[in-house]
Amino acid sequence: MDGNMKTETNKTLLRLTVNGKEREQSVPHNLLLIDYLRETLGLTGTKIGCDGGECGCCTVLVNGEARHACLTLAAGCHEKSVETIESLATRGRLSAIQRGFHEKLGAQCGFCTPGMIMAAESLLRENPSPSEDEIRRGMASNICRCTGYIKIIEAVQFAAEQIGQKEAAQ
Repeated sequence: MDGNMKTETNKTLLRLTVNGKEREQSVPHNLLLIDYLRETLGLTGTKIGCDGGECGCCTVLVNGEARHACLTLAAGCHEKSVETIESLATRGRLSAIQRGFHEKLGAQCGFCTPGMIMAAESLLRENPSPSEDEIRRGMASNICRCTGYIKIIEAVQFAAEQIGQKEAAQ
């Protein structure tokens, strides 16, 4: 843990940024990030699936890197930035990856969709023009029980094209 982090019995003073908003509060040492987001902050877009890091439904970005919130202690995010699905749409407009999932029907029941979108967001930030194999590898830690993944891959490809067109226009 960070040397600047203050602790009291079984609690930690946590300072972090969630979806662009600075937060500071005392939390239990063993509080998982998923519980902090959903129960403390009321950000319920991040889903709890397997509760063991297998399905990826709880994927969020911590300092821009995809992480399973069910395996991450909130205290481990001290002085870091956390982004959830709620952070992607701006001023009522869907992000490129959100539009991709909508346009290409990348969501079936929708339960895994927030985690899929956040994993894809991380992938596209790192590699804005991934091949199909790179998309498959980038999304490998996320499981969807409804699709054959074709529509999800198409959604990520669509978003990559949209991002490329936007960058070319600038």
